[in-house]
Amino acid sequence: GSCRHRCCPGRNNSCWAPRAHCYCDSYCQRTGDCCQDYLATCRRAAVGCAVGPWGPWSGCSSPCGVGSRARSRQVTVPPRHGGDPCPDLKQRRGCLGQHPTC
Repeated sequence: GSCRHRCCPGRNNSCWAPRAHCYCDSYCQRTGDCCQDYLATCRRAAVGCAVGPWGPWSGCSSPCGVGSRARSRQVTVPPRHGGDPCPDLKQRRGCLGQHPTC
């Protein structure tokens, strides 16, 4: 089977090669049923995820004692056509609230 004329994003059961039990959708990489020429034909159009910089850490969630801080970042270019998925968009870490009233 060949993907020469068809490369489908996501899981698309209609995107299969005649006379073969293989697929030309980006989901085939997870299931391992890609046609032999999938990578050479379809990955050329693949766009990996791109993310912006991390935002600032939030304040401690607890003014007194153990709490957590969080920060996030945004997707600037979503993945397409089987491109690399996005990395984590949120981070959390522990903190110790030390408000003067504690």
